[in-house]
Amino acid sequence: MSRVVFVLLPEVHLLDLAGPVQVFDSAAHLGRPYTLHYVAERPPVRSAQGLPLSAGTEWPALDAEDLVVVPGWRAPTLRGGPAPGEDVLRRLRAHHAAGGTVASVCAGADALGRAGLLDGRRCTTHHDLQDELAARHPRATVVRDVLFTTDDRVVTSAGIASGIDLALHLVALRHGPALAARVARTMVVHARRNGDQPQASAMLRHRSHLDDTVHRVQDLIDARFAEPLAALASRAGVSERTLTRLFTRATGGLTPLRYQQTLRLERAEHLLGQGVTAESAAREVGFEDARMLRRLRSRAAR
Repeated sequence: MSRVVFVLLPEVHLLDLAGPVQVFDSAAHLGRPYTLHYVAERPPVRSAQGLPLSAGTEWPALDAEDLVVVPGWRAPTLRGGPAPGEDVLRRLRAHHAAGGTVASVCAGADALGRAGLLDGRRCTTHHDLQDELAARHPRATVVRDVLFTTDDRVVTSAGIASGIDLALHLVALRHGPALAARVARTMVVHARRNGDQPQASAMLRHRSHLDDTVHRVQDLIDARFAEPLAALASRAGVSERTLTRLFTRATGGLTPLRYQQTLRLERAEHLLGQGVTAESAAREVGFEDARMLRRLRSRAAR
């Protein structure tokens, strides 16, 4: 994905816009080729908080790797909110039909619904608007009590700060959870996943802390599954005993070795699911043969 287009409608909430923008901008500064674009039907756009926003009226040429995001806006009801013009709705439909991803934050889900993109799909929005969204778009399945949903390249989030979670999820899908965790760290937020997905990757599950030493070590483990504890401690500039103590405290009881094993097992399970043999998967994640992998899989199944 190289282009992220934000569609700005009147009374757009600043955080609905700024949260995802910051995620993709941070990813770009970490070396991923993102360019951000802002389009509106009639600029400038007044935000809900009173700050006027500048945007162009010309859309960039899009392909299937690009993303279109509709941030939410302030309105007492969806019916009382801004009505996207037919050109915006047509572009949303065309982008999705061409294989692209469309996303919304908060009330922005109504724009996707008007475009027909919620029909037959799971979606969500701010808890104050869920009943109305379900009534306005009866062919959609509105999911409650989740941060965001994904269904056939239609991604919707619950509102306000959950737009950050949505954007981090998209970064994780495209570039891996380690990069999403790095972006979250630059923003000093927890790297969270969808509320209805309890089996989140260990790379994200154990990153919701603020210990820079442990984060550096986790970055090393994420990149090299089999790094010895002595080497990890040396790179972090602490003793092995200190590293174990810091790591265990930051991750809620997980040792560096257990974290390594968890990541290796997750990666091996992914490879096995792709049809790779157990021997090949074991070597890929740093084991000499498949015996240790089988042992770890057996232990996890208990």
